[in-house]
Amino acid sequence: MALKHVVTEIGMGTDIRGADHTKAAVRALRDALWHNSLSVAAALGQPTDSMQVEVTIGVPKPEQVDKEAVLAILPHGTGTVNVVEGGLEVPNDAGTDSTLIAHAAAVVRLDLP
Repeated sequence: MALKHVVTEIGMGTDIRGADHTKAAVRALRDALWHNSLSVAAALGQPTDSMQVEVTIGVPKPEQVDKEAVLAILPHGTGTVNVVEGGLEVPNDAGTDSTLIAHAAAVVRLDLP
């Protein structure tokens, strides 16, 4: 059997004040996942927890994302997180704070014939 790409989900998350990269990343992944009820595993005769999820997060400062906090919100299966430079940071007029926007892509794979 081989891992087959069966679903791609995308999402956006923000931290309006504070520019917390992890908070925005977690919200982006939640946005990608929480609007779906994936029945693809069951439809293909696989247990839900057999899903392997590859998460990619885009934020301006990738080193500031706690990958374990992002992984902790996956409801099923196992996952990996790759954080890359992306997203958007919008400073306030005073330059004392900013709004952070993170993007997430979650690729779900199943081990299928």
